[in-house]
Amino acid sequence: MVEISIQKRPLAGVELESAQHKYFRKTARGKVLKILRERYLRDDIACGSRACERCHHLHAALQKQAQDGGLQKKIFLDPTGLKNNKVDRNHYLVLDTNAFLHQMDLIENPSFTDVIVLQTVADEVRHRSLPLFNRLKNLIADPDRRFWMFYNDFGRETAVLQNEDESPNDRNDRAIRVAAKWYRTHLMASTGPGSSTKANLDVLLISDDQDNVQRALKDDIRAMSVRDYIEGLDNADQLLDLLSSRAMVSGSGGSEKRAVLYPEHLPQNQVTAGVKSGQLLQGFFNANPYNYLEATVRSGQLTRPILLVGRESMNRAVDGDVVAVQMLPKDQWKAATEEVIDADAALKDDDAEGGDGEGGADDDIEARLAKKEAADAEANARSSRGEPQPTGKVVGIVRRNWRSYVAHVDVNSVNSSALSSLGAQTVFATPVDRKLPRIRIRTRQAKDLMGQKILIALDAWRPTSRYPDGHFVRALGQAESKEAEQESLLLEHDVPYRPFSKAILDCLPVEGDSWVVPPKDMTHRAWRDRVDMRDEIICSIDPPGCQDIDDALHAKQLPNGNIEAGVHIADVSYFVRPDNPMDSEAASRGTTVYLVDKRIDMLPHLLGTNLCSLRPYVERLAFSAVWEMTPDAEIVNVRFHKSVIASKAAFTYEEAQLRKDDSTKSDPITQSIRLLNSLAKKLKQKRMDAGALNLASPEVRIHLDSSESAAPIDVEQKEMRETNSLVEEFMLLANVSVAERIYEVFPMTAVLRRHLPPPRTNFETLQDILLKRRGMELDVSSSGALAASLDKCVDPSDPTFNTLVRIMATRCMLSAEYFCSGSVARDTFGHYGLAAGMYTHFTSPIRRYADVLAHRQLAAAINYEPLHPSLHSKDYVDDVLKVVNKRHRSAQQAGRASVEFYVGLSIAERNAALQPTSTTTSSKKTNKDKLPEVEEAKMRASAYVIRVFRNGLAVFVNQFGLEGLITFKDEVEFDQENYTITIPSAISGLKNEVKVGIFDQCTVEIGVTKDEATKRGKVSMRLVG
Repeated sequence: MVEISIQKRPLAGVELESAQHKYFRKTARGKVLKILRERYLRDDIACGSRACERCHHLHAALQKQAQDGGLQKKIFLDPTGLKNNKVDRNHYLVLDTNAFLHQMDLIENPSFTDVIVLQTVADEVRHRSLPLFNRLKNLIADPDRRFWMFYNDFGRETAVLQNEDESPNDRNDRAIRVAAKWYRTHLMASTGPGSSTKANLDVLLISDDQDNVQRALKDDIRAMSVRDYIEGLDNADQLLDLLSSRAMVSGSGGSEKRAVLYPEHLPQNQVTAGVKSGQLLQGFFNANPYNYLEATVRSGQLTRPILLVGRESMNRAVDGDVVAVQMLPKDQWKAATEEVIDADAALKDDDAEGGDGEGGADDDIEARLAKKEAADAEANARSSRGEPQPTGKVVGIVRRNWRSYVAHVDVNSVNSSALSSLGAQTVFATPVDRKLPRIRIRTRQAKDLMGQKILIALDAWRPTSRYPDGHFVRALGQAESKEAEQESLLLEHDVPYRPFSKAILDCLPVEGDSWVVPPKDMTHRAWRDRVDMRDEIICSIDPPGCQDIDDALHAKQLPNGNIEAGVHIADVSYFVRPDNPMDSEAASRGTTVYLVDKRIDMLPHLLGTNLCSLRPYVERLAFSAVWEMTPDAEIVNVRFHKSVIASKAAFTYEEAQLRKDDSTKSDPITQSIRLLNSLAKKLKQKRMDAGALNLASPEVRIHLDSSESAAPIDVEQKEMRETNSLVEEFMLLANVSVAERIYEVFPMTAVLRRHLPPPRTNFETLQDILLKRRGMELDVSSSGALAASLDKCVDPSDPTFNTLVRIMATRCMLSAEYFCSGSVARDTFGHYGLAAGMYTHFTSPIRRYADVLAHRQLAAAINYEPLHPSLHSKDYVDDVLKVVNKRHRSAQQAGRASVEFYVGLSIAERNAALQPTSTTTSSKKTNKDKLPEVEEAKMRASAYVIRVFRNGLAVFVNQFGLEGLITFKDEVEFDQENYTITIPSAISGLKNEVKVGIFDQCTVEIGVTKDEATKRGKVSMRLVG
């Protein structure tokens, strides 16, 4: 054991008491360190109340210190305190740790002001949940909320050491009570009847820990539960909806009397030991979007996913949770069910109030439903003729992935009495994400929330309840309104969209839009060690309407017959300096998010679309990668340097293509584009020869009437041109070249990106389908073999077939990810899809934070400026990239969801145009005069079958890049072996029996339907040919 002592020295000339805090820490190599921290205690820590006479001089000093340092004005507690109908004196609040951990949605309500945040509490919140700690910091920084940070661990009268026989949690609870007691004594003396203010203030400890409350009361500290305090506020009805159900569950009692529907989860220490010993397997829980009674878990120890059959085996796991799974014996392994089982339809009659009582009839119903559900899941699994796969059950939760979810109140779960009553009732909130279970919430606003999109939070999932408990956070607006749908999409995919704060905007150049590159002066920071490339023939090529131009290119013939080619990237790191508020915000956002009708920027608009954007005809700062290449695209050398450029033109892909193809043009810009294109084609061929994959994903472009209009006027497939490939090849080349350089200089902390080879088992189903349905073989022994196989999967009569196969192959891949070079084995650095041994992202720093980090590392690698100390830390780089990876995935999902929403609107618009107009002029009709109902006309489109089920099929409509599910209520003939179903004419509504299989082309009727209970809209399809 190694003992380390850390001391915080007092100010010179100041004698202070000290307190020691010791704890043990285990290093990555398994060595145990005894850490001894010595804190010097002081008695000059201000209480924060403007009514306090004793601390008046301390408050004045703090205010002056803030002003002298150019910091935000100090925020103090209101001198009049708070009022509550259950408390006989004005007061401030002291909240314990669990209040912040479990009730943050409630605390963020404007009703909560004048809160004392103890250092003990803030430290524990930071340790337990960084996202919640960041939300707490935002509250402390909000001048309207008056949250005062009190450093009780450094106070002479409030510092508390841990006793020998005391747990850290008990020590923290005691520290909170000691601080609350000090505050009470302090305020009574300084604001009581004898003071000049006579504010007579008190403090109130808020805690849902009943033991903590009782101990506080025993110590003569006012204390009560969160619920009790809220009930004393004038707006209690609204605030009680925000109350986390954890508070209700913890004090509910009687849970022993209720039927247990799910096994208890193993304690965390047993889970950790079981995973470490190999008795349990760990992985992400993935809910089946087609069948709510099945899920899978991918574990690194197995090549195939682990199947979970039935909700008991899933044991209260939610999509995205990291779970611990116990494997079943091999003779109990099952095959996945090839049947669509929709949770909305199967569970529509469940009672939201069930399971909220103390046992009895509701309990029996819940238990019977659970048993029937388990039996159905087992029967479905046994009836499947597929190959059994590893099967298990969830026995513990390693890490919850719970967050706030967008949902609708299920109208069928609202009691009719609620429409005329203000009493609370339990209702179902149905998340828009169909992979999530319905969530029970208690609300007094059921009537008002029907038909709205709402935000809810998950709180707990008891073993005695079929559904998890949650609470209402806020209403988002009427379902299907543009504003509500847009905000819902951002919230659902966890996209930060808050406005940039003043502190962030203060980091921008004071000149604003008027900022320009200063006149050339090599001593000026903007020009230091930069290459003047303003005379080079540089241009940019981007999608239509692009404003945040990250990259520009040039190429020219050299006297020796070779070609100089350059990629010039916006020098974002000149403006975004490490550790300032703008940098922290960019790291938190991770990426710019592109939606159909708006863009959520990673950086303030001034930078992204102006000062950093490489717009034409203006001078801009850039980071350049310049190669000398032979005419055959062999690299002779590469150099990197900061530069000043002046782009000569900004083209769309189409404009650049037309210019390249126009034989009448031979100006320098056109010649540059042709040189670049010639090299790009050869670079691409080299990549393909090395085994790079040419994959596909469904991509469409939405054309809007205007940015204010929600109505799309057209949907079309994105067209790929040679110039798209031109830009792509040079961006890939720049990324590879930069990766090699930063890894050479910083082998332990280089910011890189990799794409791991997928397990061969991922392709087994696709290989079998291709062989049986088309007689084609798919070789997945290497990326090169796969690329060659995909090139051969061609149907001469149907060019879309090859694209469809590539889309299905893409879905067998793993996702690419950012990583720190020192955190993984060297042989796992490669990018499978690009056939690159090493890769990073360097070319889009305006919209990707990983690129900003790569810029900083490259600048240090070429000795332009020293590397910030944080980028020498492997742990720091790991933590940042973990966030960036998450944000990157969220941005992709949000972008796809935005396209799907507008495709749905486009289909609805087209169908509305197909409806016959009424020629009836009568304005009054009785029931007898009702016209016969005419079936709504719907558009038709060509589709491809991509999956077959026992009771339906999934299709892909290439025209809209859209997938749809067609289900049949009655039995159809399902040939699982050959991937076909035979549908009798009585079921299909067609003249003859229809036999369809995967890859078959069919005609579908497309509409948009809305579930009247959940208000969830979805694209619906029907087979018509």
